[in-house]
Amino acid sequence: MELWIPVTVGAAFCQNLRSALQKHLKGRLSTSGATFSRFCYAFPFAALYVAGLALLGGMELPSPNPRFAAYCVLGGVTQIIATALLVYLFSFRNFAVGTTYSKTETIQTALFGIVILGDPLGIGALGAILISLVGVFLISVAKGGPSAGALLASLRDRTALIGIASGGFFGISAVSYRAASLSLGGEGFLMQAGFTLACVTVLQTIGMGLYIRAREPGQLTEVARAWRVAGLVGLSGMLASAGWFTAMTIQNAAYVRALGQIELVFTFVASVFFFKEKVTRLELAGIALVVAGILLLLLT
Repeated sequence: MELWIPVTVGAAFCQNLRSALQKHLKGRLSTSGATFSRFCYAFPFAALYVAGLALLGGMELPSPNPRFAAYCVLGGVTQIIATALLVYLFSFRNFAVGTTYSKTETIQTALFGIVILGDPLGIGALGAILISLVGVFLISVAKGGPSAGALLASLRDRTALIGIASGGFFGISAVSYRAASLSLGGEGFLMQAGFTLACVTVLQTIGMGLYIRAREPGQLTEVARAWRVAGLVGLSGMLASAGWFTAMTIQNAAYVRALGQIELVFTFVASVFFFKEKVTRLELAGIALVVAGILLLLLT
């Protein structure tokens, strides 16, 4: 088994855990505060991870270059924009349309990977990504989202366009992180990914910290008071990001994001076995297509 596969699965699991922990912060923090806690509490863990690789693993710290800095800034900014657009969608009555279209992130990542890095994408892999995308759409419809007809009819609506834009910025962000990590050179992909993660996280912490200071000054105090849960959010978020960055350093970002949709399977399993939620046939069909797409991706 290629290394990027278990690393991606682990990253998806940790991201699922981080999302569950962040829900506990929503009652105490604003949306911006909960998002900021993800970055500010992750940075110390990311720094410790890089220090451990250097001191205990004997890996040499890479030398940043202008290309690295540019892609780090591009990736960090586009990730924040993508998240902000996703949050903005909740202010619309038909937000489900936009959030469903934001799921086009995977296919957009593939396109940006071709344009920015020239990453190849085989016919089999493209088919696998499209199959999983249809599965994701079915799951969205099954969970009370818009019908298939409504999705097509609303393609020109504002919410749909915002959702597509959010997915696009997430795609640019993923490809930028891969480009930044690869620009460092060397053979130590763990250090490349970890160093990139640490640099991006500190940039996002500073950027969002300044924004919250100006727009929601009281939130910084609340984030500090919520350190127990927020610290766990930061740790799980750092582990997830370290997995994503490492996998995307090894493999095409589109493949990584496509396999990362296994997070939906984790959520499905938790809802059925732990929360005893009822499952519709349409939801089962969606999960089956996501799994089929993942298996086809791994086979090709």
